[in-house]
Amino acid sequence: MNVRRAVFLDRDGVLNEPVLRDGRPYPPSGLHELTIVPDAEPALARLKQCGFLLVVVTNQPDVARGTSMQADVERIHRHLASHLPLDDFFTCYHDDSARCDCRKPLPGLLVKAAAQYGIDLAKSYMVGDRWRDIDAGSAAGCGTVLIDRHYNERKSTAKPDCVVESLAEACDWICATA
Repeated sequence: MNVRRAVFLDRDGVLNEPVLRDGRPYPPSGLHELTIVPDAEPALARLKQCGFLLVVVTNQPDVARGTSMQADVERIHRHLASHLPLDDFFTCYHDDSARCDCRKPLPGLLVKAAAQYGIDLAKSYMVGDRWRDIDAGSAAGCGTVLIDRHYNERKSTAKPDCVVESLAEACDWICATA
């Protein structure tokens, strides 16, 4: 199997608009709250042209917390997959209390995707809008890109390789750097 490059993408705040409450981001509760970011389709198409596998890696702890249903999360994923050139989704449905290795900031989802698809993590990138994404990408050995949405929350432990304002800017930087 050939070694591949990937761009790992967080879902909420990267591919779709987050629902903001008190300056903090939350996932849409269903399709009725889902808004795909305007530049997502052309930006991701550029990454595909640059030869990247596009893998969504997302924490969805509201399922474990009982405030969301796994079927609703999967419905959102199917909708995103039908509108965007995404290759796969890897989802952690746990809360921090589960102490799993798949919940970002730990790199478990990226490592699992890399094993399944033969991805070279050192030649891959993690794009996210929160500290957990940047720390997970850094821990996996990927380049990291922060889409800074100016949330009212802590910063990442790891310094992102690039800070941008949009998914389009992130994709431009990755294609120029790769």
